[in-house]
Amino acid sequence: MAYLEAKNIFFKYPDSEQHVLKNVSFSTSRGEFIVLCGPSGSGKSTLLRLIKREIAPHGKQDGIFQLDGKLLEHTSEETAKDIGMVFQDPENQIVMDQVLEELIFGMENLGYSTDEMRKKIAEIVHFFGLGDLLHRKTHELSGGQKQLVNLASILVLEPKLLLLDEPTAQLDPVAARDFIGMLQTMNDEFGITIIIAEHRLEELFGIADKAIVLVDGEISIQGNPRDVIATIGKDDKHPLYPYLPSPARLYLEHEINTNHPHIPINVKEGKSWLLKQQVELLANIEEEITTSAELVKLKNIEFQYSRESTKILDRLSLSILKGEWLSIVGANGTGKSTLLKVIAGLEKPQHGSIYYEKKKLKKHNPGKIGYLPQNPKLFFIQDTIEAELKQIAKFHQLQTGDEEINYYVKLFQLEDILQQHPYDVSGGQMQKAALAGVLLSKPSLLLVDEPTKGLDPVAKQTFGELLKMLQKQGLTIVMVTHDIEFAAKYATRCAMLFQGTITTIAPAKRFFNGNAFYTTVLNRITRGSDIPHVLTVEEARM
Repeated sequence: MAYLEAKNIFFKYPDSEQHVLKNVSFSTSRGEFIVLCGPSGSGKSTLLRLIKREIAPHGKQDGIFQLDGKLLEHTSEETAKDIGMVFQDPENQIVMDQVLEELIFGMENLGYSTDEMRKKIAEIVHFFGLGDLLHRKTHELSGGQKQLVNLASILVLEPKLLLLDEPTAQLDPVAARDFIGMLQTMNDEFGITIIIAEHRLEELFGIADKAIVLVDGEISIQGNPRDVIATIGKDDKHPLYPYLPSPARLYLEHEINTNHPHIPINVKEGKSWLLKQQVELLANIEEEITTSAELVKLKNIEFQYSRESTKILDRLSLSILKGEWLSIVGANGTGKSTLLKVIAGLEKPQHGSIYYEKKKLKKHNPGKIGYLPQNPKLFFIQDTIEAELKQIAKFHQLQTGDEEINYYVKLFQLEDILQQHPYDVSGGQMQKAALAGVLLSKPSLLLVDEPTKGLDPVAKQTFGELLKMLQKQGLTIVMVTHDIEFAAKYATRCAMLFQGTITTIAPAKRFFNGNAFYTTVLNRITRGSDIPHVLTVEEARM
């Protein structure tokens, strides 16, 4: 008998004629690891929330869910305990000020005795290695630590089914792999059934039992991950082709026989296959920086949020060159976002100087420096995207405001969403609308913080090509990101931020080829072999 079963699920939100989910049916066995994937807006988050009844969205649902043979219509204490959920943003899930309080919060609500809580806390702290964090303030933790605390606070209730909605979206590459490894352990050693919605499929397809692909609210494909890859891989024009893991795409583009048992889906399988092939490197794949002139110079920058806190930036020096795309990477909590705010003039350093075109920068100048925050929702205050753009044009006193707005509306293909509320559009559309607003002032320098967070591979590619086009037109870009694959594909230079300072900076290809962990999947596949090292599928050919 199936453990979780969805039968003919339809769902639409209030005041909407369109169904977000249409005739969705699937079943899972107890202990299965399932990856839920598909484009942004395809209904993945809605489906997960409908399973977790106490946070189910308002709207009209048809069809039924069954858990262990029982209808999942009403939330009971037992079902609330049996089904746990981890969200994309750990900030939205943590409710207590201290880690220990967060871990016991759920047990207190369910009426556990003090002895039970002590026993379970001891077990979970030892298993997750949280001893050093137990008495820390939750707001002081890095993104990876917060997500680990979220997972621990749910697993302490011993759920039978764990739902995760893009849990690695805000984690650095090392923290993301650690988190996924922890999920695999939970699945292998404790038999917890896992359903995870993700855009990052490089690590997940190799450990999942089943993949379910949602497109426009309907299940497009479902089955063994290798079967799903083979089905999509028959046509490189398939809209879901960019979603496939890099080893699989490399194989599919260079093998005539795409018999699915041989498709590599992880680094180990990719290495094994690639060592049997003859590989050459495309010539002149690295884009050269055409100028060495400095646009911005940071000299001995020091910043801390209070006198009692640790220095976020410590004697940091950095040169930003005109016309480059500089990507800054590093672990969660190392100060990358703070660095962007300091460059933008939104935060004032306690020591050090910032120079823009050799003149000391004293305050934020949106006419010269554009800043796109990590959460684009913070950018919008008007009721429609069109009203927002017009307000920005008015603020900057643009003489040809309507012409400028029309130019970016066409460039970013925003025509169909101009009259919509910014919060009602997809993540990719919101990013493009916010970027259009930032560029209306015609800045020379664009600062972008985690621009690909929450974007599906197709939206990510569209956004990357858009930024690349603007860079070629003369815009200088500084990007903070955890998305190593994206940085390797588009950046011209990369820098590593560690302990408040820049530890290394180099052209993108040299930077990623020299890294063991902060590098791409394909680089890990070609590392340690006679095969020329490559970073992306686009660089390699047979």
